[in-house]
Amino acid sequence: MKLDMGNEKRREIESDDDDDDVVIDKSCYPSLGGELTATSRDGEELFVPPLNFAMVDNGIFRSGFPDTANFSFLQSLRLRSILCLCPEPYPEANNEFLRANGIRLFQFGIDGCKEPFVNIPEDTIREALKVVLDVRNHPLLIHCKRGKHRTGCLVGCLRKLQKWCLSSVFDEYQRFAAAKARVSDQRFMERFDVSSLKHLSTSFSGSQCS
Repeated sequence: MKLDMGNEKRREIESDDDDDDVVIDKSCYPSLGGELTATSRDGEELFVPPLNFAMVDNGIFRSGFPDTANFSFLQSLRLRSILCLCPEPYPEANNEFLRANGIRLFQFGIDGCKEPFVNIPEDTIREALKVVLDVRNHPLLIHCKRGKHRTGCLVGCLRKLQKWCLSSVFDEYQRFAAAKARVSDQRFMERFDVSSLKHLSTSFSGSQCS
């Protein structure tokens, strides 16, 4: 489904941060909610992915927070699990969707703080990675609020475990964070020690990139 947004609306969405309390005109972007329906002109249902949706690896996806407009798309992924990195209670509509589709929720709450007051809990990222590495949880969707910083850090640590070089890890992180990229996030990924998780990665079917 192609959304024709004006330049002003596009800038408004792109400037939104994981942690900014800004008001967005949701009617111009279905994955953020609003009155738009995910149907074509002939009444055919269309699949609308969540904001910043992408495939990470076989059976692993990433995105911003899914809304009701995204549920049909998520159904097409046949998810077994969703891993949420936000500390707030999961919305009831999302919980109902999980129950109806037999999807398990893993929640590892990380506060979405801004620099310089950033405290990324290494233990929490480590426990979340264990869920990601367990193929029994696949297909799995990782998400935070906008799919930029918290999700980016978790995926970046996964990439280190997959033996990606740091420049490639940072390039991927920056593609999603764009102008909101944080030096503290990249420093965290650089320093993150994956040695305690290497025994888990042997059963993980993901690609080993360099």
